[in-house]
Amino acid sequence: MAVDWIGYSYAGLVTAGGIMGYLKAGSVMSLVAGLLFGLLAAVGAYLASQQPKNVWVSLGTSGALAAVMGVRFINTLKFMPAGLMTIASVLMLVKIIVGMTKKRPNKAL
Repeated sequence: MAVDWIGYSYAGLVTAGGIMGYLKAGSVMSLVAGLLFGLLAAVGAYLASQQPKNVWVSLGTSGALAAVMGVRFINTLKFMPAGLMTIASVLMLVKIIVGMTKKRPNKAL
């Protein structure tokens, strides 16, 4: 079982972004969303670490963040935080999809 360090790092980035949004702008919504999505990303990384094919929580979390932050980036054209989170979420989606399409060797019985 390989630990999904990239997934855990992504969860930390999402959580840190929510905390920074709260500290810099006083946005309670950023704090709540950052903590919620950070927790979901961490749970997804844990599940993927336990069973590599169990990527659905990670896929949903990064997909939702890519969509929401992508729209926000298009509307504001501000790299921080929307552009950074869009790029990170799209990269996470690519990582998950590539991992899903990899053929894993069958274990002999």
